[in-house]
Amino acid sequence: MTAALRRLIRYCVIAFLAGTALAAASEPLTIRSGYTVMVSGYSPLVLEKKEVLAHFGSSYVLEPRHFQSTSLELTALAAGEADIISIGYSTLAVAVLNAHLNDIRVVADANQDGAHGHRSVPFLVRNDGGIAKIEDLKGKVVATNGAGGAFDVALRWMLYQHHLEDRKDYTAIESDYGNMGAMLLERKAALIIGANPWALNPTLQANAHTLFTASDALGPSQMTVMASRIGFIAQHRAALVDFFEDMMAMARWLRNPANHAEAVEIAARLTKQPVANLEDYLFTEKDPYLDPALKPDLGSLERNIGVMRSLGFIKGEFAVKDYADLSLVEEAAKRFR
Repeated sequence: MTAALRRLIRYCVIAFLAGTALAAASEPLTIRSGYTVMVSGYSPLVLEKKEVLAHFGSSYVLEPRHFQSTSLELTALAAGEADIISIGYSTLAVAVLNAHLNDIRVVADANQDGAHGHRSVPFLVRNDGGIAKIEDLKGKVVATNGAGGAFDVALRWMLYQHHLEDRKDYTAIESDYGNMGAMLLERKAALIIGANPWALNPTLQANAHTLFTASDALGPSQMTVMASRIGFIAQHRAALVDFFEDMMAMARWLRNPANHAEAVEIAARLTKQPVANLEDYLFTEKDPYLDPALKPDLGSLERNIGVMRSLGFIKGEFAVKDYADLSLVEEAAKRFR
């Protein structure tokens, strides 16, 4: 092989590698987004109105991935199988103190209970169940969605403040939200969590009432946040700012009263529910609050994690601000305005 031929081959290889690197750099970032509920987080619902998303397909594309729980989302984030996930304050505490995922960062708001005049999740009792005050739950069975979960903590904290302790003064049994109404109506539980849309069941509404709400227990609360990891943020900052700018636009579109009918129709189709089940509350003040600039309430996160510590769910302390990076949504909000 002549020297000239070797040089030609070398130049061709260099040109090929340069072209490959350039093509890779120009491809949009794929953001694998974990979610548990179709109408919250960055779920397939976001992809139903791509015309609202100015940067979709150019700097990023979204790949939603469904998980049964936020704990499974956390496992996926730790394993590198998801890039952004929705987690409750309780899962954040577990991530830092138990899983030692020290590079996790809170990056955006996802769900605030009872904030700015929006609905707080109620805890329901039967009208004829003989429960007039919280102390009446002594010796009773209460239904929860899982020990240590965000609403489970609210339930236990309210009862604890009224001198009722689990396994000593009441029994907590776990159930999914969809079955809780039947458990209350069939007297298998004296108290349930009234999560929508199941709490809107006409039979349940006719036979039950609110004993207290999550905000009665915890105050207006940062229930769910979006989280990512330091390395992913650092490597893809520009694309993520574009992404959050689009998520702000999508949040505004969904909550615009002029778009309510279309937004509910999309959600009903994706969740396979009748429009009537959703139209009265979804994307309204009867729904949890979402900050328009996607900025979470870090003070609320800190307080709620302190409640978990008081209840014995976690040991140790950490400053929430040390595990937050709000620079992405702050930069996106400046551009969005």
